[in-house]
Amino acid sequence: MLNIDIHSFSYKKGGIPKDNSGNGGGFAFDCRGILNPGRIEEYKAQTGKDLPVQEYLETKTEMPKFLNLIKDLVSITINEYLSRGFEHLQINFGCTGGQHRSVYSAEKIAAFIREKYPQTSVKITHDEQPQLNN
Repeated sequence: MLNIDIHSFSYKKGGIPKDNSGNGGGFAFDCRGILNPGRIEEYKAQTGKDLPVQEYLETKTEMPKFLNLIKDLVSITINEYLSRGFEHLQINFGCTGGQHRSVYSAEKIAAFIREKYPQTSVKITHDEQPQLNN
């Protein structure tokens, strides 16, 4: 089975998460090019799992286009890994604080992978927002 570990993280606090699978590598996507809802007072205490932040990212930024490109890119790798019997893939999303854009991206890509590839196992870890981890 292909196990996919998805992380949201902060470039300022911890940097790109280490891949502990022994494979090393994986994807690291930099979300800092997307407008930051954390700079808007009403969103500062919220995360990428909160509906107002999601609506902001979906309607006021390039996030939908960004994620569609990522979906295409990771699908190429997942298809190849499945056909070759690989067991691990790590996908990381980073932003400034690891609270808004990276959390949102990790959640949306995990949902996409779970729907498109039900034969995989997907785990999300929000490195800077442990209260969001299931």
